Amino acid sequence: MLSTHMQDVLRQLQDRFGEQRALVAPDELRAYECDGFTIEKGLPLAVVVPETTAEVQWVVQFFNTHGIPFVARGAGTCLSGGPTPNRDAVVIETARMKAVLDVDYDDMIAVVQPGLVNLHLTREVCGEHLHYAPDPSSQSVCTIGGNIAENSGGPHCFKYGMTTDHVLAVEVVLPDGRLAKFGHPSAARGPHELDLVGLFTGSEGTFGIATEITVRLSPDPECVYTMLASFQTMEAACGAVSSIVSAGIVPAALEILDQATIRAVEASVFRAGYPQDAAAVLLVELDGAELAVEEDAAEIRETFRTHDAIRVQEASDPEERTRLWKGRKGAFGAMGRLSTDLYVLDGVVPRTRLVETLQKVTEIGERHRVTLTNVFHAGDGNLHPNISFDGRDEDERARVLQAGHEILELCVAMGGSITGEHGVGSEKLSHVPLMFDDADLDTMERVRRVFNPRDLCNPGKAIPERSGCAEVSKWPAMVEHVLRQEEA
Repeated sequence: MLSTHMQDVLRQLQDRFGEQRALVAPDELRAYECDGFTIEKGLPLAVVVPETTAEVQWVVQFFNTHGIPFVARGAGTCLSGGPTPNRDAVVIETARMKAVLDVDYDDMIAVVQPGLVNLHLTREVCGEHLHYAPDPSSQSVCTIGGNIAENSGGPHCFKYGMTTDHVLAVEVVLPDGRLAKFGHPSAARGPHELDLVGLFTGSEGTFGIATEITVRLSPDPECVYTMLASFQTMEAACGAVSSIVSAGIVPAALEILDQATIRAVEASVFRAGYPQDAAAVLLVELDGAELAVEEDAAEIRETFRTHDAIRVQEASDPEERTRLWKGRKGAFGAMGRLSTDLYVLDGVVPRTRLVETLQKVTEIGERHRVTLTNVFHAGDGNLHPNISFDGRDEDERARVLQAGHEILELCVAMGGSITGEHGVGSEKLSHVPLMFDDADLDTMERVRRVFNPRDLCNPGKAIPERSGCAEVSKWPAMVEHVLRQEEA
């Protein structure tokens, strides 16, 4: 039962935005109770749908005045609980802020709103032979604002980098409602100037809400060539990856799917003609100057031969290339054939330890009696063990969580990380101390407190809560000084 004060707050929201943009009915709120990490759910107090920077400012100032937690949300494709309201919080939905505000084709930059779908930006500029390079697997639905919050990666980040490598400037509504601008379209930064764009990107929605984003566009390559090799063992597929990278070849993408994933894909609407008798398939994409691509492709064919590939498919035309990618892009969707829910993990290990790690991941899955599949960015060592399960079964859910915890512990033990691109969110809070000690966490908390001193902006995410948090130090005070300058 809502308090009289909260009922009054919700009435004020509906007076300001109307019933279509200030949602309070339980059946309307249910759509916002979780993201792609369906294990954790939380019903928001309300959902507000602003359309302009000024409206975002009004909403944030309003919540700051009333001491109400809030969380920004884009398409809800995050896989770590990032936009899930895990306290009595209001969701600020940015889906209507989806415009391409400006494109400078000469300087190859674009200014967009946070609700713009990732792939739509490439469609906007493709007529000028440009594209936006970051391409998460969910790029047909995920938003650029959410990509910035999580510093999203994707299949092509091996060559082109993560989201942070393509963001030049952001306009941000800070958690108290102030408006700040970080970065510059030229990417210029003065001597000793803080990289606030880099700091903001990947802050998981805890530093504020981006309302305008300036990104770098990339020229289309002269040539794109895609190859799919099938192997009798996962060890052979991973060995081919190591050989390709050690030879100095830098493909745009190096992706592996295991046999269980292949079979799920081929039984779904995403079928792409992958051989179901293969233990693994390796998808390699090359791009660049035509002569260089031809030379690299020849060397990779030889690598496939020495690693006993049982079949190689190649594509140079867009239609055939799309077919080879269809299975990889649709892999997570195909998992819906296995059970009602899917837990997509996101650990990183050194490439040289991929096989060893995958063997142990399989052992963990067998020990906890869970259904495991693997699809991953092999070039980066970024694993995505997928656990299919029935979220209505409490015992199965508990086993899934335990298996997930052990898999991420394993990644750290192998010399890797608990996340490569999905973020910590609420999913990995208990894993953070595996990588960071108290001194590290003190620094993180101090920096976050500069931006978010009342912890109203996406509380309970990214950094585990601890007692006795340290006071703000001189370095974060320097950040506050810059924020004041940006506001001025």
